[in-house]
Amino acid sequence: MQIAIDGPSSAGKSTVAKKVAQKLGFIYCDTGAMYRAATVLAKENGIDYGDEEQILAKLSQSEISFKPSEKGQLVFLNDEDVTLAIRTPEITNNVSQVSALPKIREELVRQQRKIAGDHDIVMDGRDIGTTVLPNAEVKVFLIASASERARRRYDENIQKGIMTPLAKLQEEIEIRDYKDSHREISPLTKATDASEIDSTNLSIQQVVDKIVELANNAR
Repeated sequence: MQIAIDGPSSAGKSTVAKKVAQKLGFIYCDTGAMYRAATVLAKENGIDYGDEEQILAKLSQSEISFKPSEKGQLVFLNDEDVTLAIRTPEITNNVSQVSALPKIREELVRQQRKIAGDHDIVMDGRDIGTTVLPNAEVKVFLIASASERARRRYDENIQKGIMTPLAKLQEEIEIRDYKDSHREISPLTKATDASEIDSTNLSIQQVVDKIVELANNAR
């Protein structure tokens, strides 16, 4: 079974997807982390975030992988743990540019589909239900207000020691929303057969329960 969870930045997709996968015993694939890792790859190699060919050349020689730990899922770029690096403000503010590059998307979508072809999977991102897994049995479009998403990111950043004003975070989220929904390749959009869930006033567990129910009904 394939479960696709899409939605804007900081809507809670990754947190919810991890818990849904755990509840159902499925594999979890964090596609957003893969694009962030590609952005880190560009930064570490001094490549312009819009240089598609150079990023692709490095990406084709690199492996993005996920490993479980007591602190949650870790993200590796080759042998380097980039779990924290992919969440820094610079990467957050430039991942939209990298993820809009057609050849980068093509390569990572290929990797994502390969993972999904081998397992029962929960996958989250911006275009999973529309592009990556268009035949997924369960599709969810998870939304929340920009102010609530900014508050969530602020709380996450504080825990990581990242100090960014709340108003600045909301501005960044609104800019990211615009970029993601207006890009030419696979823009952020709700699949016609997706169930929309507004998480603004819901707990994480309430959202998880709704998606698990959708999955059980689709069996």
